[in-house]
Amino acid sequence: MSKTLIRGAKVLGGDPRDVLVEDGVIAAVGTALDADGAEIVEAAGKVLLPGLVDLHTHLREPGREDSETVLTGTRAAASGGYTAVFAMANTFPVADTAGVVEQVWRLGREHGYCDVRPIGAVTVGLEGKKLAELGAMHESAAGVTVFSDDGKCVDDAVIMRRALEYVKAFGGVVAQHAQEPRLTEGAQMNEGVVSAELGLGGWPAVAEESIVARDVLLAEHVGSRVHICHLSTAGSVEIVRWAKSRGIDVTAEVTPHHLLLTDELVRSYDPVYKVNPPLRTERDVRALREALADGTIDIVATDHAPHPHEDKDCEWPAAAMGMVGLETALSVVQATMIDTGLLDWAGVADRMSVAPARIGAATGHGRPVSVGEPANLTLVDTAYRGQVDPAGFASRSRNTPYAGRELPGRVTHTWLRGKATLVDGKLT
Repeated sequence: MSKTLIRGAKVLGGDPRDVLVEDGVIAAVGTALDADGAEIVEAAGKVLLPGLVDLHTHLREPGREDSETVLTGTRAAASGGYTAVFAMANTFPVADTAGVVEQVWRLGREHGYCDVRPIGAVTVGLEGKKLAELGAMHESAAGVTVFSDDGKCVDDAVIMRRALEYVKAFGGVVAQHAQEPRLTEGAQMNEGVVSAELGLGGWPAVAEESIVARDVLLAEHVGSRVHICHLSTAGSVEIVRWAKSRGIDVTAEVTPHHLLLTDELVRSYDPVYKVNPPLRTERDVRALREALADGTIDIVATDHAPHPHEDKDCEWPAAAMGMVGLETALSVVQATMIDTGLLDWAGVADRMSVAPARIGAATGHGRPVSVGEPANLTLVDTAYRGQVDPAGFASRSRNTPYAGRELPGRVTHTWLRGKATLVDGKLT
């Protein structure tokens, strides 16, 4: 019988408690619990959270194993405190059939650092022309419930309507990459003062906002669920807030980098800051933080987008878009939301575990830290301060915008169904 006593942790940032884990389940929560026969983890001063859940991860396998694999990506996830991740469909081949999503699901089960829930493509080949095998992917062993063409927008309104109608039958959700393609041809960064000064093609806020507006109206018409990926503008916040006030079944996510970084960083021409949607303005950052705090934005999702060195260490126009994020997400959220007083740790648990697990139907994740629940847990040293060193990442890629930046907090332990995947900051 495996037995672990987490002693003196501040559960969700509250009063210190002992948490006893036996055979993968939380057996007791209290004070001065009997430690007989248990491995003891001294957790005084640290915060215990339910294991984090990422609804937006790129694991790249199959097809781009030079960027990431399911093994390296799930190791990165465990390092960042995640016990479940949802793997986006833009692989090679695209995850648009039951066979491909089952392959990704089985790789996740084999490696065991966190649960991997594949996201199925909405359209065949991400081409936006014909619906993929949504029902077959849902009925497969992978049990897909979330569908997205992320990396591309489902810009055809008829296709988007049909997808919403189809997934409604089994309670699924379409996660939209909101980007009107005609408005973003040649776009290199946020359209605004900085893009004009630098002479780089602009990605206007309206290209996101117009799709968000269309899709919440389609979801209302169909009576289905829509999720907005990596929401990035103040205008999109207002549209989602309006839609929720009407009772439309819409959820939205924000990335850590959109909570912290702005388009002013692009003045360096460092391609590490090139991402889609692009870094926006300080006004947008403030709106995103406030929306995450008040619940208009439901979750934080990393959009972990690994790339090999040669795809980022080049001139700006040729560089790939994207940043790695699994191993720094919680620290960025602590810096932007906890240390600013916008959220408490219970709020972070909701935005980074409970709500994403609910949206993606990740059974056993996002559960309360209470007796009888699966022991999917994350322990955080919130007093830690340190510089980000990409050389120590578990991810295969190093394209982080935080290299050398001091960030607060460090995940020290992660447990997946009671099995330690990270101990004292080191993978097991």
